Amino acid sequence: MSFRHKHPYPPFIPENCKKLIVGTIPPPRFSTGEIDDSDVDFCYGSRFGLLWPILGQIFDFRLDYENTSRAIEQRKQLLVKNRIGICDMVESCTRERMEASDLGMKDIRLRNLKGILEKHHEVEMLLFMGGNSKNGPEYLFKRHTTENELKVILKRCESPRINELHLSNRKISCISLISPSSAANRAIGGHPLYKARRKAEKNYTTLDFRREQYQPFFVN
Repeated sequence: MSFRHKHPYPPFIPENCKKLIVGTIPPPRFSTGEIDDSDVDFCYGSRFGLLWPILGQIFDFRLDYENTSRAIEQRKQLLVKNRIGICDMVESCTRERMEASDLGMKDIRLRNLKGILEKHHEVEMLLFMGGNSKNGPEYLFKRHTTENELKVILKRCESPRINELHLSNRKISCISLISPSSAANRAIGGHPLYKARRKAEKNYTTLDFRREQYQPFFVN
């Protein structure tokens, strides 16, 4: 029996935000209130996710990994300090099973990212948490821009792929990063650059690979 999966969090966009992290929707347990003690009740709070460990390393910011208000506040402080916001693409969707895959989403209702960007004039970069696979954040973003007749220009096709959104008199960079989900580890394991680094450094990890890709865009 299908169920309606609604996003549990509104966009978090600090004042003078310059960059937006853009994903799809948190796992269903965050919407049903069944999160674990080691989850954090906030965007990308899954105990299996790697976004916050990566950002903690990039910005040298201590983060707790537990279901507490302190852990939530720490993440908000990191975002505010670095002028980063979070606005996922999906407001709600229908699922046949209680699982988190993007491919499992049907009847997807998108957030009005165009309107959000028009309201937040200082945003100059979108950071997609995943590539252009079906129902991924870049895929849904392109659906949204097509529906709103917005101009998007491909600037770089190699990973990380870069597009440029034209919105009124603004040009907004759109970067497609490797997903912070542990499900992407298999794809990273087959990447030639990862294989070469792993051969040279036996302790090199998929987390290291993501951090090196993320860092230039998050700190620039």
